[in-house]
Amino acid sequence: MSVISFGEYIEGKSFKVLDERRMRASAGIMFLVGLIAFINGFVLQKYIVIPYISAFLMLNFIIGIFINPKFAPTVFIAWLFVRKQSPLPIGAVQKKFAWSLGLLLSVAIFVVSLFLQTDVKFFEPVCMMCVICLILLYLETAFGICTGCKLYHLFLKLKLLPHPKEKPNCMGDSCEV
Repeated sequence: MSVISFGEYIEGKSFKVLDERRMRASAGIMFLVGLIAFINGFVLQKYIVIPYISAFLMLNFIIGIFINPKFAPTVFIAWLFVRKQSPLPIGAVQKKFAWSLGLLLSVAIFVVSLFLQTDVKFFEPVCMMCVICLILLYLETAFGICTGCKLYHLFLKLKLLPHPKEKPNCMGDSCEV
């Protein structure tokens, strides 16, 4: 087993998998952290919180994508909550794509929120990006709908991405190619 890997091979699966329970719990933790940033920034108008929280989420995605999701802080905390549940394996390839989109979104929020500290005209773009992020995290947490995974399969269908070596596998076979 490699330390640097997005997903792992398990018996009975010919593709790398992640534990869906852990990933959903991680999305729930990111949702709560993002909600704290949103409330502080856009309800209480304490914008200083947004770059710190978006930097944390950015670091979380960087560790998860480029090292191993198991070492990402939210996934590790999620493991503490779901460790006694039986794992539910799902394909890792589309989750990596979804996490890459999360990284792009958190980088954009971080960069634009730095300007928000000095100029309020950046309020709307940061607010919209935060709302999009919260909606995506909520869908994943509450309903198990990975929008990034759905986009991954749409991009495969439209031939915007090369077909993967590994078979993507979604919850309940919801995104069969």
